Amino acid sequence: MTTSNVFNSVKASTGIEGLDDILAGGLSRGHVFLLEGEPGTGKTTIALQFLLAGALAGERSLYITLSETERELRQGAASHGWELDNNIEIFELTPPESLLDAEHQQSLLYSSDLELGEATKQIFEVVERFKPTRVILDSLSEIRLLAQSSLRYRRQILAIKHYFSRYEATVLLLDDLTTELLDKTVHSVAHGVIRLEELTPNYGAERRRVRVIKYRGQKYRGGYHDFTILAGGVQVFPRLIAAEHRGEYARVQMKSGIAEMDALLGGGIETGSSTLILGPAGTGKSLISMIFATAAVARGEKAALFVFDEELGLLFERMKNIGIDLKALLDTGNLLIEQVDAAELTPGEFSHRVRRAVDEGQISTVVIDSLNGYQAAMPEENALVLHMHELLLYLNRKGAATFMTVAQHGLVGDMMAPVDITYLADTVILLRYFEALGKVRRAISIIKKRTGSHESTIREYRISAQGMTIGEPLETFQGVLRGVPTYLGASSPLLKDEGL
Repeated sequence: MTTSNVFNSVKASTGIEGLDDILAGGLSRGHVFLLEGEPGTGKTTIALQFLLAGALAGERSLYITLSETERELRQGAASHGWELDNNIEIFELTPPESLLDAEHQQSLLYSSDLELGEATKQIFEVVERFKPTRVILDSLSEIRLLAQSSLRYRRQILAIKHYFSRYEATVLLLDDLTTELLDKTVHSVAHGVIRLEELTPNYGAERRRVRVIKYRGQKYRGGYHDFTILAGGVQVFPRLIAAEHRGEYARVQMKSGIAEMDALLGGGIETGSSTLILGPAGTGKSLISMIFATAAVARGEKAALFVFDEELGLLFERMKNIGIDLKALLDTGNLLIEQVDAAELTPGEFSHRVRRAVDEGQISTVVIDSLNGYQAAMPEENALVLHMHELLLYLNRKGAATFMTVAQHGLVGDMMAPVDITYLADTVILLRYFEALGKVRRAISIIKKRTGSHESTIREYRISAQGMTIGEPLETFQGVLRGVPTYLGASSPLLKDEGL
């Protein structure tokens, strides 16, 4: 068979877009690669996608299995809706009948040398017959057990590598890391090493991640990358690196539609900037972010809401009661709302969702409500800060205005946020409860704005069926942020109670 020059590309695609991105295009043709990971991490699924991608390109592929039967492999493929066609040969390597004979098992002639030799012979014979350009060998644990020593195992791996190089085949060796004799033999022999890992949090679904440990002569995307296994195969979400993305956009001010809010913000929020809305539960953090999103839709722009903490039906009803009809905005096609389950979603997949919305949906306003829910998807706080740094920088470079909410612990006085990302945000809106004239009231102030000037005043606001009403600056009160202010003036600037 002439592999002619049907395969002009230097790389063999894995059939997984995200994994190809990490590998800078795929696997270098004519080399041996190692895919390792404990059972259940997705090695077989990735291997099948690799062969299916080859079959789709007209390449001949071979799956040599020492651990699973052909029937099991085909059933696994069928569960993803795949049919292994004529371009994919499955070879189930079984011991010769003579080795299964009871008499031979008691004979001095029966030895691991004979088993290993027979296994290798069968592998080479099927390769000679089928002449594949893509090969899967599943798994090395069986060969390691047959070899019984590191020296013989290394010699066998080298023999397999040199043999396949004669056919310019791209080989993927699978290793399930289950034998006691674990060494780095194949790491040194293989052209590249990919490791799959599975983490089980205290609550929620398992988390899977992939890392390229080695790739000779190739710059790859290092570090850990999240991936999931769904019906239809493996999806890999490459770690977001904001520095790789640039966008051209005109920086303009976005109005909220509330004159007092815009006055506090020095005219509005700039595109390509991030805003953090900080305050205790019930102060209206979600409402403020929705006000900016609905204002964007009213201007004919597109907005996306990623909701972690609230059930969508309740959110729709609550917003409708204060004059925001999210259902009607959804029907316009300019508003995207996604419910995010932090217990089921990895940080990498969330970043991928946001990226896809901005890139494909041309979203100009992004709302993340809230970072408390996003933090639940993180293994530790430092990871949240790093993820948010890259995500916010990416969104800024795309010209999107991003709004994030964080619920603080406590209701009045000194409060703590579960995570401090105030230094990442371009604008920080602070909401507070305070007591005055025998009532619990709400106050809003702008703590920081990198992109321009803003009011340094504190204003009272009220949430009612008419939406949000913001009053005049509380210039005659002192100590509002502490929760129990002192009144210093002659006339009160507080909002009048409704109906009075």
